[in-house]
Amino acid sequence: MTDFLYPFIESEERDAPALLADLARSAESKARQSAELRSVTLSTQADVIARAADAMATRFAAGGRLFTFGNGGSATDAAGAAALFMSPLEGHPLPARSLADEAVVTALGNDVGFGIVFSRQLIAYGGERDIAFGVSTSGSSENVLAAFGEARRRGLLTVGLAGFDGGQMAVSPDVDHCIVVAADSVHRVQEVQAAVTLALWEAVRRALGAPSAPVTGR
Repeated sequence: MTDFLYPFIESEERDAPALLADLARSAESKARQSAELRSVTLSTQADVIARAADAMATRFAAGGRLFTFGNGGSATDAAGAAALFMSPLEGHPLPARSLADEAVVTALGNDVGFGIVFSRQLIAYGGERDIAFGVSTSGSSENVLAAFGEARRRGLLTVGLAGFDGGQMAVSPDVDHCIVVAADSVHRVQEVQAAVTLALWEAVRRALGAPSAPVTGR
């Protein structure tokens, strides 16, 4: 079950010190990969993040709200983004809502279909001053793309956070700003997407006139 994470672990491994040393080297290597990817992404995507943040700040200043969504680990990241804006590390909270409420998602999935669990909520909650923030490791999650399409029809600002090459999200006319973590490891992508969300939050704060805070390296 762990072969894809730790291919050096053999079922008959009996040398505990050697195994622990291998595990430590593996963890250190993955930490280095994540740190390098974070640095590269925040550099190469700096302009996209800045443009998205400026547009989001304009919506917030006009009374808009942030709606976040994603599947699986991306649902957790999307919920974390909503929590960051609602209950920030410092400064004033901004209105945000995660669309990952289990009762709503399972009701819609059961009664209508999983493909519309986010778009239906945007119909109910969203307005033309608001922001739709979708997270997808592949960039091609069908229900996330459907939500962007609905958001576009309703006049919301659309911001996507994707991995790999951005997938369909990167070329969708329904996505105003697409931030891409260009890597082929789901684990590294999701680690860095969390850092990107923090950088985006800080950039929105600056655009709204808050003093800069050195949080992107935390």
